[in-house]
Amino acid sequence: MTATVPPARLAARVSAIGGSPIRDILAVTARPEIINFAGGLPAPELFDTEGIAAAFGHVLANDPGRALQYSTTEGEPALREALAARTTVRGLPTTADDLLITTGSQQALSLLATALLEPGDTVLVENPCYLAALQTFGFAGARIVAVPCDDTGIDPEALDALVAEHRPKLLYTVPTFQNPTGRTLPAGRRAAVAEVAARGGLWIVEDDPYGELRFEGDRVPWIATHEGARDRTVLLGSFSKVMAPGLRLGWLRAPAALRRACTVAKQAADLHTPTVNQLAAARYLADRDLDAHVAKVAAAYGTRRDAMLKGLPAALPEGSTWSRPEGGMFLWASLPRTGGYDLTALLGKAVACDVAYVPGAPFHVADPDPTTLRLCFVTQTPEEIAEGLERLGRALKS
Repeated sequence: MTATVPPARLAARVSAIGGSPIRDILAVTARPEIINFAGGLPAPELFDTEGIAAAFGHVLANDPGRALQYSTTEGEPALREALAARTTVRGLPTTADDLLITTGSQQALSLLATALLEPGDTVLVENPCYLAALQTFGFAGARIVAVPCDDTGIDPEALDALVAEHRPKLLYTVPTFQNPTGRTLPAGRRAAVAEVAARGGLWIVEDDPYGELRFEGDRVPWIATHEGARDRTVLLGSFSKVMAPGLRLGWLRAPAALRRACTVAKQAADLHTPTVNQLAAARYLADRDLDAHVAKVAAAYGTRRDAMLKGLPAALPEGSTWSRPEGGMFLWASLPRTGGYDLTALLGKAVACDVAYVPGAPFHVADPDPTTLRLCFVTQTPEEIAEGLERLGRALKS
């Protein structure tokens, strides 16, 4: 008799998190005929390909042994020095020792989850929230609670009440040009959030991948600049949206004890972020004007946002509302609840009309709103945006 061999088991956390219900539909949006508002991809034609190639060429020609060798977990000193200077100029005094280079800011989130969270710990997030953050905290076994938000972001009074009720370990927020809504938390609310964190003893994880992509209005200082939050705020940054996502370069700025814990976690994860990419980025910052490049990109994105705003009234049903972001990459729309719209169910019809979006429901921790959707306005030209919105209008009318 042959013994029955039990199947190999996966970790419970993998089964608990599961996959996206719209992943299979969105997988087909790579077809060239589809105008894809679903992705969070920077416009590739705006990459400074020449400048990045020159930086890599210089590094490999002048110091190949170092560029292709192992490096320190904390990150290359030249890159950390340059990033510290940029952060200081923007109002947050920073030294190279305050920073840990990560393989994209997504890794920074994973390292923080490893360093801070025990299974069952409570994490507060915005409602709606960046999808990959929800997944990261879910893998860590955290209990995720959504903070009520309005058109400008977190409600500080509601946050204060939730802190008193749940005693959370951390608050995760994208306060500038938030993903998925595009909204920006005003300065007064940022100060109030910092005060709540100081009183409640929770960490703030301030994710800022889009903050430099402002095309109108004035810059709002980081939450991390507020005195009450300085010793309990982790600021995350990334080159993905301003230089190139394929470099996979991010960083975190954190108080010393937490930064050391994240460094140990990174040693176990990948030893260090690729040396050649770090040195090339440092060379780029030394030789090129990144701020001028970002201003060029932001201007183009502003034109594309305007094209989307112009086309939305004809594309969406009467009674729909949408955000008007001052920067970033995303716009959030809500269809009238009285119309019976379910944008997850309608996504297949949109793809059949050769256009794609991301339904808003998965961005919610609880009580998902089926009438919402996220639109990325930066990857297509204004002409493509106009055509894509016309296709979306046909799909919704059908």
